[in-house]
Amino acid sequence: MTAPHVSLTDPTHPSFLPPPDPVRSPVTGWTRAHWEAMADQLLDGLLPYASRNLAQYRLPGRPGHAGSWSDGLEGYARSFLLAACRIAGSGGRVPPGLIERYAAGLTAGTDPEGAERWPPIADRAQPMVEAASIAIALHETRPWIWDRLDDAVRQRVAAWLGGFVGARANDSNWRLFQVVTEEFLASVGAPHSRAEIDSGLARLEDWYRGDGWYTDGDGRKFDYYNGWALHLYPILWARIAGPRADPALTEIHRARLRAFLGTHQYFFGSDGAPVHQGRSLTYRYATAAPLWAGALADATPLPPGRTRRLASGALKHFTEHGVPDERGLLSLGWYRPFLPVTQRYSGPASPYWASKAFLGLLLPAEHPVWTAPEEPGPVDTADACLALPAPGWLLHSTAADGIVRLVNHGSDRLPPPPAEAEDSPHYAKFAYSTATAPDTPADGPATGPDSHIALLTADGTAASSRGRIHPLGTESRRAASWHRAVLPGSGEGHRIETTSVVHGPWEVRVHRVEGPPGAVVREGGWALADGSGPLTGAAGPGWALARREADGLTSAVVALYGWEGPGADGLSPGAVAQVRGANAYGEYSATPCLRLSAHPGRPHLLVTLVVLGADPARPCDPEALRARAATRVTPEGAVVVRFPDGTEEEVPAGAGSG
Repeated sequence: MTAPHVSLTDPTHPSFLPPPDPVRSPVTGWTRAHWEAMADQLLDGLLPYASRNLAQYRLPGRPGHAGSWSDGLEGYARSFLLAACRIAGSGGRVPPGLIERYAAGLTAGTDPEGAERWPPIADRAQPMVEAASIAIALHETRPWIWDRLDDAVRQRVAAWLGGFVGARANDSNWRLFQVVTEEFLASVGAPHSRAEIDSGLARLEDWYRGDGWYTDGDGRKFDYYNGWALHLYPILWARIAGPRADPALTEIHRARLRAFLGTHQYFFGSDGAPVHQGRSLTYRYATAAPLWAGALADATPLPPGRTRRLASGALKHFTEHGVPDERGLLSLGWYRPFLPVTQRYSGPASPYWASKAFLGLLLPAEHPVWTAPEEPGPVDTADACLALPAPGWLLHSTAADGIVRLVNHGSDRLPPPPAEAEDSPHYAKFAYSTATAPDTPADGPATGPDSHIALLTADGTAASSRGRIHPLGTESRRAASWHRAVLPGSGEGHRIETTSVVHGPWEVRVHRVEGPPGAVVREGGWALADGSGPLTGAAGPGWALARREADGLTSAVVALYGWEGPGADGLSPGAVAQVRGANAYGEYSATPCLRLSAHPGRPHLLVTLVVLGADPARPCDPEALRARAATRVTPEGAVVVRFPDGTEEEVPAGAGSG
């Protein structure tokens, strides 16, 4: 699973793409021509689903919560953004009919009496999202579309977009939809509210947490919206505003994006896969959008060849995994259709926010981001560990297998206290990676055993959730938090404090667990998935593992301290939970687990070694891991962890990592 290199006979290379270029792009083989071909393929795939007058794209699939009328607009707006990148990036030299196609859609969609009219922009309504894409696309294609529209059509478009003026947006990244839409109205002399634009930009300041990180609204809501929305729209707003933009404010936005990209580059595995965490993951390679935004705004610390390697790697990764599908469509899913990675608002055309990944086409073909030789990404060349205190995350990656792992002690996507909500498996887990996805069953408990510690009911059928994450600190190789575990049926909460310490492919979790006497405690490792059949599983006293035979990727958990049980050697036997139809990475999934059969009723220390890797030089053999890794507790209550390579780290007694 090391960094992919170009193969001229790659069977996953679609026939509509040009041949790889191993000279200019020695890692991915992809060039600007590949991006243009992919854009054309995605746009062509939509044509069979266009309405007669091209104002809506009515794709097959489950409707979003806003209904089919809004879904049709979504298909137009999000694909218009893709078309705009293609049109503007080529100076209008595009396949025949593309410009006319989207101009015709504007004419029909804004006709208030027409059969294909768009739903109006109203308070907190989905058309607000789509209006922003249309506004950005109109700005970028102005010489080819807006300036050539009949004046009456321009007035209708401005009137429809003007529904934003005075309307209330959701207090999240939606505030920026209002900012860019009304700034476009200002750019064409249409009615707008400068106060609403300024207010939306000011609200963004309230959510900034430092080091390039925003939370998406109040609370601790850290995910890819930081990159494909909260950083992206201010950059696009400045392009629309031009001289109207405050230079000091735009410089603040650029500096923050630069800081963010310094760490965002570590979120991509060597195979191009982004870390699988957060909501709206069906946007897939939209994770590349902030990379291009940094180049567009001259606000990136990355060499141009690395920017292209990371962005092309993400696009290529999904292409090699069957995206788009055989119909040429982006489905509601990750690789294959898989609804549990979507949300209620996700409609059949929602995945086309992936269009943001094509913003790089707005850069001219002679820009260094397209002409410089590809450079390896940071994950390709060396092991790395990054502490991200703002979101409460640790990133640790290994070059030998190209995997990036994210340890989560800070993002839960819950509203501020005292409000509570159910766990989301894309936020509540201790860990996420580029090689795995959490089990997300369509039916059943929201929190499965993978990357989770729980109190279980006596029959083992119901588990406590993680709920609100209370960060205790993130620094160096450690991060810590606590949560209140409520034993199902009892209503009684019990504090579980966890410190994660990482080194290479290994994570050691130090849990201080409160619970009622006799309660069962369960901890799970990573959920591995495969599409071809059940995974190999094995377990023994104090250990369990799951392995994917095709590439040797292994997930293992090993008891280091506190997992006493009825076995002959004093340890409870491990187990492997096999599930079908619950994982975005494949039909079959398996999670190695440990169990403590009876909590003593007083605060209890548990220490677990958790491993995800495919490096033959650092094998995941549980017996070898148990022989090399160890834990000892000092008289002061500190926990000294020894990793399998002999490296030691001390976790202080009491709360936190500091």
